[in-house]
Amino acid sequence: MAKMQYFGTGRRKSSVARVRLIPGKGEITVNKKPLDDYIALEIVKREVRRPFEIAGCDGKFDVIATVRGGGYTGQAGALRHGIARALCQADTEAYRAPLKAAGFLTRDSRMKERKKYGLKKARRASQFSKR
Repeated sequence: MAKMQYFGTGRRKSSVARVRLIPGKGEITVNKKPLDDYIALEIVKREVRRPFEIAGCDGKFDVIATVRGGGYTGQAGALRHGIARALCQADTEAYRAPLKAAGFLTRDSRMKERKKYGLKKARRASQFSKR
């Protein structure tokens, strides 16, 4: 008998997380490493685990994720988004309402603004001098 799997794709800034949920003990694996080895900050790790706490299914699913692009906070945000989407696929009626109320199903669309010509950065101009 094949195990049931649930998939979700999460995005934040320039990070993309492909998440797979499998019924299990609650282990989170990111890029073939345990979450504790992959992400150093405890606050960021807690943010990744929050969808399980809000949905009330802590320790019911194992997470296998592949994350690319961005920094560690962007990757953690993408992971959170992907986990929330996969949980909705697992049991839509039970998990969707609390996750939506917490704002975990909404993609954070804020991106880095592009650099414009004539400027040093997106909005930073060179210093003005009268002479």
